[in-house]
Amino acid sequence: MKSLKYYLAAIFAFATWGTFSLVLKPLHNYASLDILFYRVFSCAIIMSLVTVLFRRVKLKENLKYFRNFGSKNKKKTIALNILSSILLTGNWFSFIYVMNHISVRATSVAYLVCPIITTILAYFILREKLTKLQWLSVFLSGLGCVLLSYSNLLDMVYSSIIGSTYACYLIIQSANSKFDKFLVLNFHMILASLILLPFFPMYSGSVPVDFSFYLYVEIIAVMYTIVPLLLNLYALSGIASSKVGMILNINPIIAFILAGVVFHEALGGLQIVSYSIIFFAVIVFNAKEIFGLKRVETV
Repeated sequence: MKSLKYYLAAIFAFATWGTFSLVLKPLHNYASLDILFYRVFSCAIIMSLVTVLFRRVKLKENLKYFRNFGSKNKKKTIALNILSSILLTGNWFSFIYVMNHISVRATSVAYLVCPIITTILAYFILREKLTKLQWLSVFLSGLGCVLLSYSNLLDMVYSSIIGSTYACYLIIQSANSKFDKFLVLNFHMILASLILLPFFPMYSGSVPVDFSFYLYVEIIAVMYTIVPLLLNLYALSGIASSKVGMILNINPIIAFILAGVVFHEALGGLQIVSYSIIFFAVIVFNAKEIFGLKRVETV
């Protein structure tokens, strides 16, 4: 299957994010904003160094390609990438805020809501066609999310905010398909750093002195930020945004399993049923690729 490598890229990216708690838990004594600051700054510095040292030829090629754009396309490309950086920063900030001040459950539901929003946006904005079976999977995912948050409507509101920012980021990246993925992400990280920099003096804590803090932050920066985001962008260049969005469900499902198996958090029957429905929805959405089913009527 020609698109197998793109599916594998998306699966690996979201599976990696699903294990985020394994490296985040050791930093529970540090303020979430400090983790965010050092994470984004580290990503920007690492990627910029790699660009300067090893990707100057690619940078020149991409700049030349950009210069050949018409004035209107240049403005559109710049605006979309600035918006992408704002969305990415907003997604990380809202995730941390909700995690610290609302509930952990709301952040978990957020990345279950995200695939639904991504799929719907891809249908209306990118004109991606969906089969009736895929629309059924969207309905099942929505049902699973409603069951997870039925007791607290406010959680769903916060979850939708987090999910919407990343869903919009995914959709916008379709406009960057002709540019080098590493350089695109490097640009987003630099802008994200510039957005956060004015807040650093006021909202950051004292400078960490423990070596383990920097070790875990660098692991987060490389293995849980740069690598998954690059794989995510790569996947978007080969398969539809709606499919990438549905594969994103792997993230919270793995996080849900780790919560019970590794961290021994209580798992309710309703949670198990809800996640099972969502997992089934992912299988249904990608049934054609998984089982080789014939294409059914699209809507």
